[in-house]
Amino acid sequence: MDANRRQSDMRSDHTAARSARTPDAVRAWRREQLVAAGMERERAQRLANDARWDLHALLELIDRGCPPELAERIVAPLDDASEAC
Repeated sequence: MDANRRQSDMRSDHTAARSARTPDAVRAWRREQLVAAGMERERAQRLANDARWDLHALLELIDRGCPPELAERIVAPLDDASEAC
């Protein structure tokens, strides 16, 4: 298989994988990551549903020993309007 064909196949595989991820699946994955890190399920659900929250920043703080409640305060978005994930 030539390089152009291989790149085209890889792009179409990647596009298919991305389109298979539904918003509900993404929110569920975000929630489970937060719960696994020690966050209460209700709090994790609220944060997972809001795209303004930087999941990786939250998890990094928690992994370094920061209590989940404090990590939430540190990473809190500056605006009040929630944004669907």
